[in-house]
Amino acid sequence: MKDPGYYRNEYGKQKLLENDLPSGPVELFEKWLLEAFEADLPEPSAMTLATCNNDGRISARIVLLKGFDSSGFQFYTNYKSQKAKDIDETKIGSMNFFWPEMERQVRIEGTIEKISGRDSDLYHSARPRNNQLGAWASEQSQPIQDRETLESQYEAVRKAFEKQEVIPRPRHWGGYRLTPDRIEFWQGRENRLHDRIEYLTDASGRWCNQRLSP
Repeated sequence: MKDPGYYRNEYGKQKLLENDLPSGPVELFEKWLLEAFEADLPEPSAMTLATCNNDGRISARIVLLKGFDSSGFQFYTNYKSQKAKDIDETKIGSMNFFWPEMERQVRIEGTIEKISGRDSDLYHSARPRNNQLGAWASEQSQPIQDRETLESQYEAVRKAFEKQEVIPRPRHWGGYRLTPDRIEFWQGRENRLHDRIEYLTDASGRWCNQRLSP
């Protein structure tokens, strides 16, 4: 096994310069995400979502980005999960996207709130049927006796809805939107002199950017 303290990986495939920056960060994020998809990277929309409760305890996990625009970045989960409880308490969180093959990272920070029930219904209706059933069967983050219990719960839900063409969205499941006030783009460069561009919102809500030391 390699000693992680002595492992080295050199960077330098691309660069991120001020002349190439759009006025707002969402345009740049869209460009980078599209390039990650076009490069056929595994799970390009996967991100680390970090949340914090009132005691200051931070939790992080991988979730999938399910939409974004100028208003924020969306994901979906069980409203009884640990992440949902954290969000209910503090309303803050951060997202981290890492595409190592492209030597890129994006950090997004801001406030989180539930999206409308209508928007959650629309997304739920577009999910595969088995995924819809899974949202009913799983009491996310709750202790469970064994795998067989989970599969039994799923089978019970499947039978309960087998004669229904449309499966309604569970009231305990839906979407959240992180509204960003800070977004940082990181591009790996030679000699560890990486490019770091930070976008921040000013008092009027407009974006401004600056370069950070690596």
